[in-house]
Amino acid sequence: MRKSLFALVAAGLLTSATLTACDSEGSDGATGAGTATQGTGTGSGKVTGTDGIAVILPDTASSTRWTNDDPKYLQAAFDAAKVPAQIFNAEGDEEEFKRIARTALDRGFKVLVIVNLSAASGKAVIQDAHARGVKVIDYDRLTLNGAADYYVSFDNEKVGQLQAEGLINCLKQKNASNPVIAELNGSPADNNAYLFKSGYDAVLNRQFDNAEARKGPDQFVPAWDEDNAREIFELMIKQYPNIGGVLAANDGLGNAAIEVLKKQGRNGKVPVTGQDATVKGLQNILTGDQCMTVYKDTKAEADAAAALAIGLYKKDEKATKVVDKLKDPESGLYIPFVKLEPKAINRSNIKSIVDAEYVNVQELCAGEYRKACRNAGIL
Repeated sequence: MRKSLFALVAAGLLTSATLTACDSEGSDGATGAGTATQGTGTGSGKVTGTDGIAVILPDTASSTRWTNDDPKYLQAAFDAAKVPAQIFNAEGDEEEFKRIARTALDRGFKVLVIVNLSAASGKAVIQDAHARGVKVIDYDRLTLNGAADYYVSFDNEKVGQLQAEGLINCLKQKNASNPVIAELNGSPADNNAYLFKSGYDAVLNRQFDNAEARKGPDQFVPAWDEDNAREIFELMIKQYPNIGGVLAANDGLGNAAIEVLKKQGRNGKVPVTGQDATVKGLQNILTGDQCMTVYKDTKAEADAAAALAIGLYKKDEKATKVVDKLKDPESGLYIPFVKLEPKAINRSNIKSIVDAEYVNVQELCAGEYRKACRNAGIL
């Protein structure tokens, strides 16, 4: 079923409108290079040492978390445990992703933590690691048919459910009558994009079936790229000028839709969702341009992955015991799953993640957003 979905995406048949965009086969999240106990670097040439945990993050474009958050939290956990580790970024390059892993394995690293760029590259790395007796943790994204030893992520179908419920609530607040809802889905190369979609479609389809809303254009966005999303949404709104709500799978895609709506003077009138609780997404919520986002505590996810990796490195059976499992829809295997809970964020509870120091107040409330922060009780 999943393979047929990829074929449909490639053929451009997953939309209710005929839309096209260039697919760069990229990823969903993105990060800059993190520091490392044994060295710092973004690629295979920077792998140093002959022991420890290697973390390979996907890129620097799809989400600010890969640059700002995950490297910092993961490294702090490894340092606290006094376990040798290096954190790398593949910079969106699948071949470099594989080279980093191969170099780390050649040098004797004992555990890999990976965020795949695609199922194919992720599977190649996992197979190489397993051939050498090295355990692999899929971090944030499951590698389909990859048979990783563990998976650490959020309940991604729940993320989609929260997005749909948030959009419906915003539409009700605006007294929208039978609105046309457009969907800007994530990258077709990212399994999480399908999980998010499964979650929000389950909620939205009930609205469509009950004639409480109408299904509009529905498109996956290659590489989670904002420029791609902007072009796609411009085509969507030309063919469906009466779009009344936008289910955007993350804050970046949501911001792309908002930029298009601003040109028409419809920003704030058409509810738009998001995910990741980025600074830009939160600012859009403060100004009323974005309806909601989904907060996934990156530190909690990083801490969980680090604890598991450290347990594997130290061969601590108690630390590597996982209760939940997730079925890989491609292989049918059940992967031990460390599952974390997401949280919906809107203007009424945005202060909660500020108080939790998830975002920097000065950055969030800089310049034109200062007044909005005061109105929301943040300042």
